[in-house]
Formats: sequence, structure tokens, C-alpha cells
Amino acid sequence: MPKLGLVVALVVLAASGFASATTADTPNPDWLRRVESGDVALKARPDPGGRGGSVRAMIDIAAPPDVVWRTILDCERAARMTPSVKRCTVLSRDPSGRGELREHVVKWGFLFPAFRSVSRLELDPQRRIAFRCVDGDINDCEGQWLLEPLDYGKATRVTYENRAQAPYGMPSGLTVIAMRRDVPAALRALRRESVAAAR
Repeated sequence: MPKLGLVVALVVLAASGFASATTADTPNPDWLRRVESGDVALKARPDPGGRGGSVRAMIDIAAPPDVVWRTILDCERAARMTPSVKRCTVLSRDPSGRGELREHVVKWGFLFPAFRSVSRLELDPQRRIAFRCVDGDINDCEGQWLLEPLDYGKATRVTYENRAQAPYGMPSGLTVIAMRRDVPAALRALRRESVAAAR
């Protein structure tokens, strides 16, 4: 993503230089006002090399971090939360619980063929999910989910970051359009599912 189950495949995109392009950006006051008002804050831009794009988004969720964490990693929910995700499969799990290998099959629309992405996840429970593509049609991607507890652990601020090379030589412009459309929708679905699971 990725990838919410997803986890993103969520939009399953990324590339090298991720940290300098995203995590170095500090949310400005407008971003925080938008998030605190219940909206999704998002910044997406084309890769300077014309090979893909990067996205950073943030949302507040009225559910504890452990619930949000489980929801992000729930493969069975992936297709329900992100219509472009057609299949999510956990291929292997590290016995320590700190890593997974996941496969996603994603289809953005009628005009595009389905594509497959295999990602390796590094898990820092209830705090961070880092992912990078290791096989499939997207062979250059990297990103992360960050979870920050709010209201003494009753709520969670979620930051999603991803930078990726587009599959099949897709132009950067189309990649960014897909990110701007799919990432906010997926984060709102994550909020809906997490709030429901917390009840």
C-alpha cells in the first residue's frame, strides 16, 4: 500500500528516497486543523524522475491503537476497505511476530490490468508498520503506517506514507491521481472499520 491487509497495497506504490521525501515533512497547522476537524489531510506528488509518485496522509480515528493496528493488518477486510484490492494473502509470518510477507492483487479500473505486489512488512506493534515491495509487478516501493495514541489511548492518529514506481510504465500523473482518490477513501474506511470494531 501497503497496505491494509491492504496495508497497503492500499495503493501499493513507493520507491527509494522515501524517508527524505515524506517523514522529513512536519505537518503544518493547516494539516493538523484539517485532521482535528475529522477530515483526511493528504499530500501527493509525482516522482521527480517521472516513475511514480509519493503520498503522505493523516487521519484521526476514535479507536485505540491496538484496534486500529489489528484492522490495518486484517487481510480479510482489505477488499472491503479498498475496492481496488482484489486479494490479500499472508504468505509467511516471522515467529517473533515482527515481520510478514504479504501478496496483494490490485486492479484500479477497467482500463488497467490487475497487478500483483509482494511486500515485506516490519512490525513494531501498535506503533509502526513499515513495508517494501520485494516481488511482483511493482518492484520499487517503500512506505509505512505510523500510529500515535490520542486522548490517553482512546483514539489514534494514523499517518500513511508511500513512495512508489508505477506498474506497467504508468505515467506519474495517473499514479498521483490514483493516490489522491484511493488513499483518503481507504483511510476513511479504516476509520469506519476500526470504530465499529472498538464498540
